[in-house]
Amino acid sequence: MKKVLVINGPNINLLGLREPEIYGSKTYKELLIFIDKAAEEAEIDVHCFQSNSEAAIIDEVQNAYCIYDGIIINPAAYTHTSIAIADAIKAVGIPAVEVHLSDLSKREAYRQISYVREVCCATISGKGFEGYSEAINVLKNVKK
Repeated sequence: MKKVLVINGPNINLLGLREPEIYGSKTYKELLIFIDKAAEEAEIDVHCFQSNSEAAIIDEVQNAYCIYDGIIINPAAYTHTSIAIADAIKAVGIPAVEVHLSDLSKREAYRQISYVREVCCATISGKGFEGYSEAINVLKNVKK
């Protein structure tokens, strides 16, 4: 069974409170339940991690080496600022999928920039919770 690490970045823990007109009214706890169900249906073992700290996210990516077969990452605001997270993903060589709840192409200009995109095998944006399910299925079919 494939093992996938799901990493959520800053403020994802505030889903339901933070700008519901953009991110919806469902909570982070509901997202975790959704991810667990999607992983179970895909026969994937999943572990979820959330941090508001760039360093903790980098550590989690590095610790995934030789443990996980894939990474799903929603770096949130770090998408647009963190070359360090991109470098960590590139260094460990684990297939990764970038996920965003909102459609970045319809957001502010600075949100169009993604430093992690080029080190990921796919980017899923604007599909809400469903984006995580799609990412699980992308990783399920990636040959290592």
